[in-house]
Amino acid sequence: MPDTLYPCTDPILAERVIGATREWLERAVIGLNLCPFAKSVVVKKQLRYALSLASDPDQLLAEIEAELTRLATTDPQALDTTLLIHPHVLTDFLDYHFFLGEVDALIRNLGYDGIFQIASLHPQYEFAGSDPDEIANYTNRSPYPTLHLLRESSIDRAVAAFPHAESIYQRNIETMEKLGPEGWKKLWE
Repeated sequence: MPDTLYPCTDPILAERVIGATREWLERAVIGLNLCPFAKSVVVKKQLRYALSLASDPDQLLAEIEAELTRLATTDPQALDTTLLIHPHVLTDFLDYHFFLGEVDALIRNLGYDGIFQIASLHPQYEFAGSDPDEIANYTNRSPYPTLHLLRESSIDRAVAAFPHAESIYQRNIETMEKLGPEGWKKLWE
């Protein structure tokens, strides 16, 4: 079940989008240790790459609901987390950012509050109060707009196993500042 996608009539698109996301996860997220919990789910093959062909936010919300239901009804040992990649909708970061409120409402309405949460990843990601070109923004800049559906129980276990988990954010900023824009570019050469 992990590493699958919605039915796609364009296998070249699927290969390109999922391939770029997988490469970003391996080189940036795992390679730079931006998320110390990511490697484990990849090694254990508990990560699902789901490619959405949604062309509007309502279609995407329906797919998010389906993915949350899939996670809720699947043993975490088989499927722990999902990256729902949606290259055709919410490509503008502000639209994406405001859509996250709808996603949070969906989680509450489905009774999944405290069970699942969403991490936001986007090619134009900007932390509040930052300049668009600040290197720290790249910690959350994925190749395509992506919603990371996470089990809160998995986060709790990972945080318990990782001393000073609250410092990950600051450590990531320091990593990116040391790397700098030139180092980020070299990472992709």
